[in-house]
Amino acid sequence: MAYSWFKAFHIIGFVVWFAGLFYLVRLFIYHAEANQEPEPARTILKNQYQIMEKRLYNIITTPGMFLTVAMAIGLITTEPEVLHEGWLHFKLLFVALLIGYHHYCSRLMKQLAADECRWTGQQLRALNEAPTVFLLVIVLLAVFKNNLPTDITVWLVFGAIILMAVTIQLYAKKRKRDKEKLTAEIGQIAQEQS
Repeated sequence: MAYSWFKAFHIIGFVVWFAGLFYLVRLFIYHAEANQEPEPARTILKNQYQIMEKRLYNIITTPGMFLTVAMAIGLITTEPEVLHEGWLHFKLLFVALLIGYHHYCSRLMKQLAADECRWTGQQLRALNEAPTVFLLVIVLLAVFKNNLPTDITVWLVFGAIILMAVTIQLYAKKRKRDKEKLTAEIGQIAQEQS
């Protein structure tokens, strides 16, 4: 019975953790792009994003991480023989990388608050895809365990990364076109009014 409780709360923990990580870097993107806004909008937006980032990180994302890790330890205590399984070693490696990513987000959050972050919105969009790759690999390892078809998995992960990179580039082009179109429309309206 303990195994089922640990597993249920482990799943709840990683859903909360990943939801926080997905949204946190999205806020970083908006925060970084607020520098392109005129005053007073720039200051207002940056202050609001800073509040939202801190709350998300401290109230949702970090507790989700702790719950995930605590429940994983609980799961292992109910089945200690699983520590000898190769798939778990790989899963724990990716979880360790994810924890590193989590703490790196804290560092970025502090840099954004101090106006010292050098990441562009475009670079942050790419960084925002990292949890997707971690989630894909970790879930596949947890489901397939030692039966994970590694040849297909490598291609699946590689394909997901390529798809994300292409999507980010296409979105950047669309945003640029939309901005140029808006600028042209504003220019046309200004000419008509003068």
